[in-house]
Amino acid sequence: MNPSITMRGGSVSFILDVSASTPVVVHWGADVGDQGDLLAEVGPIAHSANDLPFRQELLPQSSSGWRGRPALEGHRPDGIAFSPRLVTTDVTVADQGHCEITMADAAAGLSLNIEIALSEHGMLRIRHTLNNDGETDYALLTLATTLPAGLGAAEILDLSGRWCREQHPQRQSVHQGTWLREYRHGRTGHDASVLTAVGSRGFSDRSGKVWATHLGSSGNRATSVEKTPLGSPIIGNAELFAPGELSLAPGGSYTTPWTYASYSANGIDGVSEVFHRFLRSRPNHPSSIRPVVLNTWEAVYFDHNLEGLLQLAERAQLLGVERFVLDDGWFLNRRDDTRGLGDWVVDDAVWPHGLAPLISEVHARGMDFGLWVEPEMVNEDSDVIREHPDWISGPGLSRIPEQWRHQQCIDLVNPQAWTYVFDRLNALLTDNDIAYLKWDQNRDLTEMGHAGSPSTHAQTLAAYRLMDELKRAHPHVEIESCSSGGARVDLSVLERTDRVWASDCNDALERHTIQRWTQSVLPPELVGTHVGPTHSHTTKRTHSLSFRAIVAMFGHFGIEWDVRELDDAAVAELSQAVSLYKAHRALIHSGTSVHADLVDPSSSLNGVVAEDGSEALFAFASLSTSSDETPGMVGFPGLDAASRYEVRVVFPTLSSPYAHAHGPEWVPKGITATGAYLAEVGLPMPSLHPEHAILIRLVAV
Repeated sequence: MNPSITMRGGSVSFILDVSASTPVVVHWGADVGDQGDLLAEVGPIAHSANDLPFRQELLPQSSSGWRGRPALEGHRPDGIAFSPRLVTTDVTVADQGHCEITMADAAAGLSLNIEIALSEHGMLRIRHTLNNDGETDYALLTLATTLPAGLGAAEILDLSGRWCREQHPQRQSVHQGTWLREYRHGRTGHDASVLTAVGSRGFSDRSGKVWATHLGSSGNRATSVEKTPLGSPIIGNAELFAPGELSLAPGGSYTTPWTYASYSANGIDGVSEVFHRFLRSRPNHPSSIRPVVLNTWEAVYFDHNLEGLLQLAERAQLLGVERFVLDDGWFLNRRDDTRGLGDWVVDDAVWPHGLAPLISEVHARGMDFGLWVEPEMVNEDSDVIREHPDWISGPGLSRIPEQWRHQQCIDLVNPQAWTYVFDRLNALLTDNDIAYLKWDQNRDLTEMGHAGSPSTHAQTLAAYRLMDELKRAHPHVEIESCSSGGARVDLSVLERTDRVWASDCNDALERHTIQRWTQSVLPPELVGTHVGPTHSHTTKRTHSLSFRAIVAMFGHFGIEWDVRELDDAAVAELSQAVSLYKAHRALIHSGTSVHADLVDPSSSLNGVVAEDGSEALFAFASLSTSSDETPGMVGFPGLDAASRYEVRVVFPTLSSPYAHAHGPEWVPKGITATGAYLAEVGLPMPSLHPEHAILIRLVAV
């Protein structure tokens, strides 16, 4: 067996020393070339410490002298085997990008398989499988994947939020101790971070070293950054179990979700590029063009009538919409959000001829048809719960959880309940020509339980299986992961869905931040981005149509607005935005996302550059008032330095105030300059009113 394993992909190296009793991380970071059988350098022995030098184990264990959070915690009855000493028994290197390591403790009756893969793009993935080889049950408390950040790691960046304000960044310095985030929502959560990043001091969108991880899990979980006096910060990820939730019977096993890890020496944009390239390389990544969507929710809410919806479909066709999605309110007794969830039957009081008349008209107008569902939830006021009150997930003890939006969670761990939901949805998709499901999940559940025992882990797997089986039965149907907006955004749900709904907030100013940070991991084509009403339904702000359309442009574009009310001018402007999206979606959904490091936080410049540098699309936005009189010079990052680009504003039309006499001359006229000039010298930007934007196209000539 070779004493070390070196994996290289993209601009990343991952090196393990496997010569000792446990695997030791030598390096995760910039590609350092072929170092041969490089072993971990043995450091000094500290005063008042173990008599052996510290080595950064891939699986930190108390039995090796690790004084931080152990990666594995559990025990047998009476606390036996509380501190195993797992040692390496086998190492298999399948190829340069994949290896497996087996560790075992025969006395504790445990073995562990570690899978490690490094993609050609530099995406590192790790997961563990723990096996109970003993003769008694093993109560598993924690099984975490851990990775050390490298030289210069000094700051932590992760994301937090709430409903309608998901994925907002927060930063702090690395200090001794543990920075711990625990998510106990029964789902991913509105405050959940799509990444945990540790970087060099002051790292930004375009500069600095960054080590970032994402745990592909839709259930309860914990992420941490820990620094002990022993060494570098450690990033940890683990599924989070309730007391007694996971007990491995003899012969049983548990596999962690994948931890995805990306390193870049070029800031957050470099980390994002690795994630985007990896996700786009998946076999199940959406390969067809991302159609323009119209969702009916903020147009009609629960007011379903065929005549009004046909008028909406007629206007959608005029605007260039390609997918028409009927939202909540179509099923039995669903006139508001207090009843009907779980009764997945078309309400013949509203739809006497079923959904067929609407679907047929939508298809006749050249659009495919989508439908909103919420399969994991029920109202207590529903036929299914009146017949099966025991199908409500909860703690037992002769009570059920408190309601949330008048909802409870249906116990999908119960085979009868799971089969009921599958059969209803399967029949719906069989009987109707439906191309798309907006799959919602609208509540937290902190007491997820089956038969009196905690069941978040099992419920999450049951929900995955429900999606998987429906996809298997109806492979043409796309699924959107929505969870009262962005409360289920993770790479595990995206193994079986085709996009996420990043937030229930369609306010373009809020969406600007939400989308930017959701896309720090997800490429634009996986993130639903809609043009909402002039007056935001969630914030009551008013924004210009051009600002709303430009913010929505950099994603999977759609409309969520009662477009029947548009006047001719608005129809023309929105139609132009739809046409621009169609013209540029191939670029947006394949290019490299870039974000300029601007000193003034009141402005932003973000865009997408074609992989060959032949074209680019940028949005310059004024987000708030500035202390500066003008934005000054702004550089365009990511372009091919040697290419000459023709630069033009393409939206909104320049009969607008942006062409006024005091504006930069290039705005109405265009300009040609090299990529190097545009990056290093830049162009003067117009003085936009706050919450306005321009869309800029660059083409190599």
